[in-house]
Amino acid sequence: MDIFKTHRSRTGWGRTAGGAALSLLCAAGAHAQAGAVCQPGGTVAETNACAVQTYQQADTAITILYGDVMRALSAHERPQLRQEQSAWQRERVTRCKQSTRATEAQPEGPRLYHECLTAETEARRRGLMRWLTLEHPSARPQ
Repeated sequence: MDIFKTHRSRTGWGRTAGGAALSLLCAAGAHAQAGAVCQPGGTVAETNACAVQTYQQADTAITILYGDVMRALSAHERPQLRQEQSAWQRERVTRCKQSTRATEAQPEGPRLYHECLTAETEARRRGLMRWLTLEHPSARPQ
């Protein structure tokens, strides 16, 4: 993914803090759910672990992108994006809890919930990218 690129700082080449966090999540993500190792097509616990791991990666990627977009915006635009992001995070959880409520007690419930979170998170990328164009909310005439 291009959002994981390294950048050159004044002191030399360095990874973003988000990139380091992603590395940690990838290492820890293999044991994402109750010690289960991600195995696509494996047991329910193993496929649940894969869904958790995929969500963790998507969430880390969106966090990095959010930080990048915040740095690209002017100081007067940042509060509006911060509010939008906070609202989106709350709504994402609410939507996924509602859409998977019927399956939460089933063994595949965690997988379905985390797949929903992943889809919502990947869709958010478009919303964040909008802030880098003239289509973002603060660019509209009042």
